[in-house]
Amino acid sequence: MKRYLIFIISFVLLYMVFQISSGLLITAFYTPDFYALESVSSQKGMIGDMISIPLLATLIIGTLAYFLSQRTFKTTKN
Repeated sequence: MKRYLIFIISFVLLYMVFQISSGLLITAFYTPDFYALESVSSQKGMIGDMISIPLLATLIIGTLAYFLSQRTFKTTKN
């Protein structure tokens, strides 16, 4: 259980670092299109529709990956 908690905490921290750093990079390299501001007929964002996986789904996937890796690489103690 201790190994699982360490895995999940490190997984969440790495996930948060990835999300923050990718957000910073996207913001830093974004160049606004001022011509698109004239046609504001739709309330769609300038970046467009983005598909994102919520943190809860990512944690479930990480948990499944942890238990699958523990089962796959299980070593026998003599």
